[in-house]
Amino acid sequence: MNLSAPCLVPSWPLPPGVCAAFSWRTGGVSQAPFDSLNLGSHVGDAAAAVQHNRAQWARQLGCRTVFLDQVHGIALQSLEADTPDGLRADAAWTAQAGVACSVLVADCLPVLLCDADGAAVSAGHAGWRGLAGVGGTGVLEVQSGVHRAGEVLAWLGPCIGPRVFEVGEEVREAFTAVVPGATACFQPGQARGKWLADLAGLARQRLQALGIERVFGNDGSPPWCTVSNPSRFFSYRREGVCGRMAASIWRLD
Repeated sequence: MNLSAPCLVPSWPLPPGVCAAFSWRTGGVSQAPFDSLNLGSHVGDAAAAVQHNRAQWARQLGCRTVFLDQVHGIALQSLEADTPDGLRADAAWTAQAGVACSVLVADCLPVLLCDADGAAVSAGHAGWRGLAGVGGTGVLEVQSGVHRAGEVLAWLGPCIGPRVFEVGEEVREAFTAVVPGATACFQPGQARGKWLADLAGLARQRLQALGIERVFGNDGSPPWCTVSNPSRFFSYRREGVCGRMAASIWRLD
């Protein structure tokens, strides 16, 4: 990834007319502990700073950006040019040009999807709860439903890495009870009953089960870990009170 760029531009073979970006934590006006490009309005930051940062992000993208009220669920929202901010959902999709699907993260995994012909794009917020879902139906299963099976590209953004994401037995069971092969994404933690989870690896498994084989981005290596790279990324696990980054995807006019 290009660390000198003003944002992280995903490296994946998008069709002409589709763009994507992921924000660094730097370059905005928010004060500590939200320094500085905080895009989350729900974390306790000054409203004027968040508004400034969001307007700056929209200018950088060159299109309108819609922000959701994310609740670690699996709801999907369709976006139009006049869709307001704050609708409760953890994924968004659109076939309309000039409006960006965006999700906010600070350890959870952002997942961007795009039809191979660029007809539709979507962004999903995949923490472990949303990724696991209920009975094998999570946010990625819902998100992928608006795309054409077998003709979809996926990009996984930065998230908490497999060396530091310690979870309990209930998290492991939420995945392995549905997909036995998910055991490969969990390694024993230091304490009894604790496991180190590979969130990006679990997402890759779920996408592949949906027939989405062209998956790019986060491979679980240290540079993608939000916890381990404080100069680049916000991390709720590391900081507790912190800002939020955005993963955005949009179709050009």
